Amino acid sequence: MKKIVLTVVAMLSMTMAFAEGENVNNTNEMEAYTISINTKKLSETLGLNRDQAEAVADIEKNFSAAMMNIGQANKESRPEMLQNALKTNLGYMHSILNDKQYRKYLLLLNMTLTNRGLNF
Repeated sequence: MKKIVLTVVAMLSMTMAFAEGENVNNTNEMEAYTISINTKKLSETLGLNRDQAEAVADIEKNFSAAMMNIGQANKESRPEMLQNALKTNLGYMHSILNDKQYRKYLLLLNMTLTNRGLNF
């Protein structure tokens, strides 16, 4: 009887450990899509004027919201949604930034996505 109880306890603890690891993976995947952009620092880094800074803040707010939606979507649709969000973001940014600022923004965005494991 004692062996049966110990076996059941061991199986339950292994099951709980497995389920905990699965939840951590799901949380980490969702956190990868949660992007909080410090627009003040971005403005300083890119050398934006006041009008550009306001426009970039609006664009980045929309991009962050889109990324949160992507994080909550199913895994199959995430790559396509990410590609659409990036195309939209880059299109808006290209219309606001000059070439030098846009190249620097591309570098920063690419590094951010790579560090989060979102490169495709």
